[in-house]
Amino acid sequence: MRAALLRSVPGWLEIADIDVASPGPHDVLVQTVAAGLCHSDLHVIEGSLPLPPPLVLGHESAGIVEAVGSDVTAVQPGDRVIACTSMACGMCRACATGHAYLCTARPVRNPQLGPALSENGDEVFQFADIGGFAEQMLLPDKMLVKIDADIALDRAALIGCAATTGLGAVFNTAKVPPGAVVAVIGCGGIGLNVVQGAIVAGAARVIAIDVAQPNLELAKQFGATDVVDATQGDPVMQVMELTSGGVDYSFEALGRKETIEQSFNMLASAGTATVIGVSSMETMVELPAITFMMERRIQGCMMGSNRFQVDIPYYIDLYLQGRIKLDELIGDRIVLDQVNDGYKAMQSGTKARSVILFD
Repeated sequence: MRAALLRSVPGWLEIADIDVASPGPHDVLVQTVAAGLCHSDLHVIEGSLPLPPPLVLGHESAGIVEAVGSDVTAVQPGDRVIACTSMACGMCRACATGHAYLCTARPVRNPQLGPALSENGDEVFQFADIGGFAEQMLLPDKMLVKIDADIALDRAALIGCAATTGLGAVFNTAKVPPGAVVAVIGCGGIGLNVVQGAIVAGAARVIAIDVAQPNLELAKQFGATDVVDATQGDPVMQVMELTSGGVDYSFEALGRKETIEQSFNMLASAGTATVIGVSSMETMVELPAITFMMERRIQGCMMGSNRFQVDIPYYIDLYLQGRIKLDELIGDRIVLDQVNDGYKAMQSGTKARSVILFD
């Protein structure tokens, strides 16, 4: 099958023919229909999130089941499915305490079955255990959610990461209450879902912050009540002036030292900053310790603290009810051969999301 392969880090992707194994007892072979381009993959391409090549990137995918292993009962050939990387063992401390998205003992493929993907007999790794930039995905059954609702698979793919992470950061991680004042730093695919999640949660004001005017215009479409152009001065001061003292909840969706610090510094007393963006291993942040006395908090967020088997069907319902947007998240629909162009557009900050469509 054809796949977009990362052979060196940093480096761009190469389209190559690789082999996919037959399903093991708990595996599902999925024909990939759509795969979204996420910033996490770009971190790997750029080398700020170093992983060993060769590697098939992509972790925001939807498709149709082609074949299942002997012990698989949740899906069958012909089912439409969404993949989510938050696979869990169900037994470790994280799972047992309700944090399955932080599982420390994720199930792994039986080594006796050989690698799921290979090239000339050598293993090819799957980013986030998915590897969605390929014509087929061989995945554990615990990674999939069956789609019963009538939703196009290019929209459904976005729910596997962008929507689950952004909406979940609001609903599950921060638990934003009605009437809250919210700020969102970075209005790409994740940030736009934070914006609309805050609106669904009943926030009184949602302030969108970015350096790109197209992203700020999109944020207005997604429900932002105010926008802050970070090129026009210190965004913390702009937010303080808009709110007369700061926000109750801030969300950082870029993973940069400066913006993480800004997310904390724009908080009102007793405010909470939630960091969603993926940072490089070397990124360190500095915060004014004295302000912790005002009960300001900062916390991390992993994939929207998701319970994806429950959350994904809920997010599909929100979309079908017209309460959240997915169509507008897609900046371009491209083919596999254009994957590098899609990431270069992401680097320029001119598109909300590109989605690869497979034949």
